[in-house]
Amino acid sequence: MEQNYTERDIREVLITEEEIQAKVKEVAAQISKDYAGKDLVAICILRGCCIFFSDLMRNVTIPVDMEFMATSSYGNGAQSTGNVSILYDLQTDIKGKSVLIVEDIIDTGITLRQLRKLLSGREPESIEICVLLDKVDRRVTPVDVKYTLFKIPNEFVVGYGLDYAEKYRNYRQIGVLKPEIYE
Repeated sequence: MEQNYTERDIREVLITEEEIQAKVKEVAAQISKDYAGKDLVAICILRGCCIFFSDLMRNVTIPVDMEFMATSSYGNGAQSTGNVSILYDLQTDIKGKSVLIVEDIIDTGITLRQLRKLLSGREPESIEICVLLDKVDRRVTPVDVKYTLFKIPNEFVVGYGLDYAEKYRNYRQIGVLKPEIYE
């Protein structure tokens, strides 16, 4: 059978689809337990998080309002500016509610720290963070993350929503992209 472009461009599989789904179910069960009886608003940070967010929310067993935000902290460059711009904002008032920011990956921590600060100004009861992937070695600012599914090395990863040039989001696993693809 011929390989599709995704498989051809992946140097190695870091996390399999089965490992992802098992961990998603485990974390969803913990979220369901931790937020039982609370007014929970889960916020998907678009676009890379959409697949993870969908799977996670389908496994949460308590009532939850699902919201979406699109942010940018890179401007026209490849490095974070440290300033978060809101490209698409929440449609729900989060005042007095329990907020769970759901993100695909955290590396420097700058964007999530600024986003938490911005949302805190809207007076929620609490704000916690859930991330699919954590590149601990890239952290430049501390960020308290309540739920982390996988800690990964400082590699260029794609799949399960994460992209390079808008491609590879549909790859069902988390893979390390071959350097010749993005260099």
